[in-house]
Amino acid sequence: MERQAPGEVRMSRAVGPAHANARGELGAAQLLRWIDAAACLAAEKHAGVSCVTASVDDIQFEETARVGQVITIKAKVTRAFSTSMEISIKVVVQDVFTGVEKLVSVAFSTFVAKPAGKEKIHLKPVTLLTEQDHVQHNLASERRKVRLQHEDTFKNLMKESSRFDDPIWREEDGTVSTRGTSVQSIELVLPPHANHHGNTFGGQIMAWMETVATISASRLCRAHPLLKSVDMFKFRGPSTVGDRLVFNAIVNNTFQTCLEVGVRVEAFDCQEWSEGRGRHINSAFLIYNAVNDKEEVVTFPRIKPMSKDDFRRYRGAIARKRIRLGRKYVISHKEEIPFCVHWDTGKQVALSHGNVEALKKLAAKSGWEVISAAEKIKIYTLEEHDILSIWVEKHVERPAHLVYHLLSDFTKRPLWDPHCTSCEVIERVSEDNQIYYITCPVVNGDKPKDFVVLVSRRRPLEDCKTFSVAAKSVILPSVPPSPQYMRSEIRCAGFLICAIDNSSCTVSYFNQISASISSYFAGNLGGWSTSIEETAASCIRFLENTVDDG
Repeated sequence: MERQAPGEVRMSRAVGPAHANARGELGAAQLLRWIDAAACLAAEKHAGVSCVTASVDDIQFEETARVGQVITIKAKVTRAFSTSMEISIKVVVQDVFTGVEKLVSVAFSTFVAKPAGKEKIHLKPVTLLTEQDHVQHNLASERRKVRLQHEDTFKNLMKESSRFDDPIWREEDGTVSTRGTSVQSIELVLPPHANHHGNTFGGQIMAWMETVATISASRLCRAHPLLKSVDMFKFRGPSTVGDRLVFNAIVNNTFQTCLEVGVRVEAFDCQEWSEGRGRHINSAFLIYNAVNDKEEVVTFPRIKPMSKDDFRRYRGAIARKRIRLGRKYVISHKEEIPFCVHWDTGKQVALSHGNVEALKKLAAKSGWEVISAAEKIKIYTLEEHDILSIWVEKHVERPAHLVYHLLSDFTKRPLWDPHCTSCEVIERVSEDNQIYYITCPVVNGDKPKDFVVLVSRRRPLEDCKTFSVAAKSVILPSVPPSPQYMRSEIRCAGFLICAIDNSSCTVSYFNQISASISSYFAGNLGGWSTSIEETAASCIRFLENTVDDG
């Protein structure tokens, strides 16, 4: 058998009919029970004392499991702090006939050690055996920072969102209210629902919450809701056998093919029940997709807030989505899959044309969601499958042709972009196509990054007012990777410059974010930094103050 690391637990379960939902798939509620149980056992294996769930977050569901298949859950302590630990959970499904394994879910839990009596405990550090252990140990600290500043970040984003309206729901037909998605349910906590500490089993509470949230989601989509991720289960207080738990769920907002459901849990003992005075013990936000009877993904209607509370939940969902982006694309440490093409002078026309066309196709995609708006700057994001793209729109008080001249010369980029240390031309392919070598500063303690980038620029045709400056990484044998830098990649990026009149224009910057450059966008997407806005403002100042050199 494969050697297990200290603080690691493996749980295997055969999926039976009792575990399945109406589609014959393993119910998310049951899986959440198993996940929490495995994580708790891993925490107690490391701590040597009883542990309780503090929170479960960053749960991503990648695959489903069906009746007859086998689920394996690996829970492992990634880092121990003073009295709390982070547990990583990986769930894999195996087909018993083919032996093929697929990743079902990845999640992170925080558990707190609860020694008996007044005994104080300081948790021992985690033993790191592999390179991956060291990576996750470092990332655990970053994830903890995100959790600790979550409340402040959320409040700041809500304050920011109150300064501008979201005009989309005002302009679109077919918007709907979420009043009909409100669901309430009640459960009496019995001995089988209690864990070995005598408190209500955290996994059981999560399962009940998921059930109520699924009902709420189904009332909007009129289809089969599929749980895709969980923003966070946050345990605010305990409940015990005999408590009545009241669950309230409602859809907060929709985003193209996904929606967010918020669930609040209150606990009542007998006296509190008679007085109508409950204890808020848990909150969670669950994100669903849905498929119809033809297994087609459903596109949800936009939400139209009606009351003050509707607006609060509507804007709160947008803020949480932004924080999720920061967590998902920054601290999950995804391996880079190279998309670079080899530079071939025999195919330079096709490569440069494809570079520009890729930028235009990215800009033309539907589903862009605004996440920030200021006087001259708007930021949008687009999620497609597992790819995140960003669009920064700027209003510039200079003629479009001059802005095009300045932005298409990448040697000028270090003058306004703090993420760019140097930029030099290494091959002049033609007047409108050049290959640059770009270096960037250190971020999060990593090695500085470098890029080899093909920049293709195009003036507008007679029936168009848009200038294009497209950028894409290429592999050039004459510029091999350097040990001083981490060779990184730009999948698809660039500027589209559209004239408003003779003296002003709109500049749209697009970037299809690769894993290697996600750290530059991390804090801004997550809401704990304004680096994108600051860079955009710097670009505007550069464009508006630079003297035309002809």
